Amino acid sequence: MASQGSSQRANLGVTSPISVAGPTARDVRLSSHLETCLRSHGMFDSKDGQDHRLLVLGQLNELMKKWIYEVSVRKGKTEQEAKEVGGKIFTFGSYRLGVHGKGADIDTLLVAPRHVDRSEFFSSFIEMLQEEKSITNIRAVEEAYVPVIKLEFDGVEMDLLFSRLSFPSVADNLNLLDASLLKNLDQKSVRSLNGCRVTDAILSLVPNQESFRLALRAIKLWAKRRGVYSNALGYLGGVSWAMLVARTCQLYPNAAASTIVLKFFFIFQRWEWPQPVLLKKMDEDLLELKLPQWDPKVNPSDRAHLMPIITPAYPAQNSTFNVTYSTRSIMIKEFNRGLDVCTDITLDRKKWEDLFEPLSFFGLYKHYIVICAKSSSVEHHIKWSGLVESKIRILVSKLEFNDGIELAHVYPTAYGPPPGENRSEQVSMWFIGLEFKKNPSTGGVNITITYEIQVFSNAVLKVSHANPDLENGTELEVKHVRRKQLAEYLPASLLPPPSKRKRSVGSAVETPSPILYRRQRQREDDLSPVSVPKRPKSEKRPPEDKKDLETAVSSLVQKRPTEDKKELESALSSFVQKLSQSGSKPVQKSSAVGQDNQSTEKQDADSSVSSLHHSTLDEVSSQSLTQVLYVSLLWYIYQ
Repeated sequence: MASQGSSQRANLGVTSPISVAGPTARDVRLSSHLETCLRSHGMFDSKDGQDHRLLVLGQLNELMKKWIYEVSVRKGKTEQEAKEVGGKIFTFGSYRLGVHGKGADIDTLLVAPRHVDRSEFFSSFIEMLQEEKSITNIRAVEEAYVPVIKLEFDGVEMDLLFSRLSFPSVADNLNLLDASLLKNLDQKSVRSLNGCRVTDAILSLVPNQESFRLALRAIKLWAKRRGVYSNALGYLGGVSWAMLVARTCQLYPNAAASTIVLKFFFIFQRWEWPQPVLLKKMDEDLLELKLPQWDPKVNPSDRAHLMPIITPAYPAQNSTFNVTYSTRSIMIKEFNRGLDVCTDITLDRKKWEDLFEPLSFFGLYKHYIVICAKSSSVEHHIKWSGLVESKIRILVSKLEFNDGIELAHVYPTAYGPPPGENRSEQVSMWFIGLEFKKNPSTGGVNITITYEIQVFSNAVLKVSHANPDLENGTELEVKHVRRKQLAEYLPASLLPPPSKRKRSVGSAVETPSPILYRRQRQREDDLSPVSVPKRPKSEKRPPEDKKDLETAVSSLVQKRPTEDKKELESALSSFVQKLSQSGSKPVQKSSAVGQDNQSTEKQDADSSVSSLHHSTLDEVSSQSLTQVLYVSLLWYIYQ
């Protein structure tokens, strides 16, 4: 009998397992250490907390039955019929999977018979909830892709979805995995049911639920600490991480949790994306429900998905359609780091705490974009900040196609108002780190991100204009800042120590300057004059310096398109002529630069171009003239 169970576990998934070996004593010890580490991070709920959640769910179930009874009587049912039509509360997400921690919310679904309408769920049921003193912060999001009521029930946060079945009553033993339940349902009811159906399917496809749960807790903590846990911002959400861990469990059905974590990173750091991750073969539409499923052969939009992870319940959907090139690149990089750390853990070189080391995001990049959402009240800010956050991935996607940007790294955590500010308005800020493509000749580029930010703002404003609550008393600011300016927005504890490195030629970033935005243009700062050592006043330029200068200028000219060379030579000649006209000595032009003059130096070597425009040629040393010509060429070429 035991061998039969092992055989069944081994056959879960779309391929055969990689290994069916059981855990060693070392694996068990590492798993025990992992559990201890996770408990120290609050990844397990207490016994009192679990009991309290069960009590709250029981009270919510009683309220639901009372509401359905009242609706049934109003619609002509007898009292006896109204008592028998039933209704049921289901849970899904982390609570249903058994991996919730302290303070986690509960995802719930209210299933009602066919005579109870969704409109009544968002009207009379909310009125009933508002009468309960233990229920607070009730917020209805009826226009969402999956309509939801958010609330706090005796201190427990809950998301409550609604689905109306096509049956006259709801049995207590209802099995949501039965695909026949989807007959004659509207799309919103199908989406609402999908959360529960997917969660139940994941659990049914996992060979060892104990190892799965412990490993999933570890991956959830790792993803949050490393900044890759957010479906809205283009990373993976809870259900996606659960499916990746479940797939790892299928490939190593008898392994301990510590081994599952190691193999998780081993598998997905080398996964050939966009090859989809499947827990089972996709179900055929045997009942001819004709519900849309993920299918890149049929749907052109599905072919563009970069990191597909497919849900195991009909209709199969890609849970990661928000992933962008940047977010996928960041996650793969974190997979590689996770594999290295876990390998060291198995060799006793590191501990589990090292895997969960927080990402030092604000020390990674020299340039950042700050997205600041402001509202006049708490109620408005919940909606406004949610809208802004949901559109940030549009900005990230657009930035990826900017020719000067290598990577746009958005950090999932939203921060409050800047430190030291006492303000009445509500503030949420998100940060995007920018990595620029390097110019091989100078190391710096000029980048304009006006268009990208305008597309993002238009996407936000389009939604806000349709909702007065989002349009009045709200504000959106998008700014480009350097790393050293982050202290204006964040507490010092989040920032790296100041760098002592000398400034080099950097990158200038241009951002828009309408009312909603601030323009940040720092060309003078970025293209600062090249530093040249001072030479004694009477000393002439060495012949070898002339040759180096001519070679450098000629190289710059050669990098311009052929049709631009004549224009460049003309501009250079005009510039030299302007200098010569202001003094008594003419300047003779060689192949690309003026000849030496022997005038006394009255300006420092780092004098700016603007100040030298008004100096006579006799007042400018050959060294300064060399610098001016070189910087002027740089300014012209990279305009």
